[in-house]
Amino acid sequence: MKRWLIAAGLFFFPVLAAGQTDSGTTAWMLVSTALVLLMTPALAFFYGGLVRQKNVLNTMMMSFGALGFVTIVWALLGYSLAYGAGGKFIGDLSLAFLQGIDLKGEMPALLDVAFQGTFAVIAAALISGSLVGRMRFKAWLLFITLWTVFDYAVLAHWVWGPAGAALLKDLGALDFAGGTVVHINAAVAGLVGVLVLGRRKDFGRLAFLPHNIPFVLLGAGLLWFGWFGFNGGSAYAADGSAALAFTNTFLAPAATMVVWMVLELIQYGRATAVGAATAAVVGLVAITPAAGFVGPLGAIWVGALGALPSYFFIIHRPKLGLDDSLDVFGAHGLGGISGALLTGVFASKAWGGTAGLLEGNAWQLWVQTEAVLAAIVLSAAASFLLLKLVGLLTPLRADEREQAVGMDAAQHGEEAYPVTEGAILVLDGEQGGAA
Repeated sequence: MKRWLIAAGLFFFPVLAAGQTDSGTTAWMLVSTALVLLMTPALAFFYGGLVRQKNVLNTMMMSFGALGFVTIVWALLGYSLAYGAGGKFIGDLSLAFLQGIDLKGEMPALLDVAFQGTFAVIAAALISGSLVGRMRFKAWLLFITLWTVFDYAVLAHWVWGPAGAALLKDLGALDFAGGTVVHINAAVAGLVGVLVLGRRKDFGRLAFLPHNIPFVLLGAGLLWFGWFGFNGGSAYAADGSAALAFTNTFLAPAATMVVWMVLELIQYGRATAVGAATAAVVGLVAITPAAGFVGPLGAIWVGALGALPSYFFIIHRPKLGLDDSLDVFGAHGLGGISGALLTGVFASKAWGGTAGLLEGNAWQLWVQTEAVLAAIVLSAAASFLLLKLVGLLTPLRADEREQAVGMDAAQHGEEAYPVTEGAILVLDGEQGGAA
């Protein structure tokens, strides 16, 4: 009789019996992985709408290039360096080339490779917003490939690596879904890229106006949609923690948008669509490190307060002479820093298991500050060295003629909106689309 009961159990619950897999968790993580993957094409639309018409394809291709090159290098090397045991500073190569990756465990390790791979892809793609309109595509692909291995995987190991072998995690730093690993890291890399490549042609003389604001709104909306997997999936379970992160991802950006639009109405007498889209992204960035550690009211405060430094930096950034094309540092850098620090303020034992400053634990705010500084130093140093290395191998910057014609024609031989069907432009002996 006992054998028949066991056989019946295997028949009705084959997945649980074979691999001890939690089908609910696996299903949620499959959905979350797909949602995060959607964020990179969404970013392409968000960034693509913000640039001038002659650069839209190149801008979008920088995101799609990350989908290809970063995905492969992550699977072969990056995942192992981030999540292999190793030491406190870097993982080992025990999981390189996906060796030892199988379908066992509560959630298959192979699915974790894909889920975390989507984070690596969006992190690299974010950098492009600082550099569009001036960086050669070949140099871009080489840079993000190296950056994923020597910067992103290292910081991911510091924050999310195995317990006892992760520098910042072992100090008690909190980063639920990547405010430090993804957003501060990418924004600082973009800022370094701006300093290394220099300003775009005509910066400060011409207004670089968005060519398609509906693209911007579409991209922002899809980013918000995908972010539910970004934050909710970081709970690694279909449970209360995922529900908390999911709900906070709904509330915080809404609070940021309210504050942002009120500030615009006070300052200019009108609320802009680009401002609303930017505010939503800032709020999403700010809540990312805190999503599973703060309560819903805390999330609203994080979103509202996170709006302030980003808003005032972005409106004053042109006066600084800083050609951060799409305000990646203002939105993702300051949004990530604000979110990481506010996590140390609003983290709650009642919701995430760790007390923050408001619950009497001032130490948590200090640890968050250390994590932010560590991320900035690592990203700045690694990005500078890698850009210089890439510059030795291939030119980083498009020349003035290529910038004048447009990066679409110069780098891809295509254009988004052909004026005359079949029009051809010959640039330095190469065939390209009309300017």
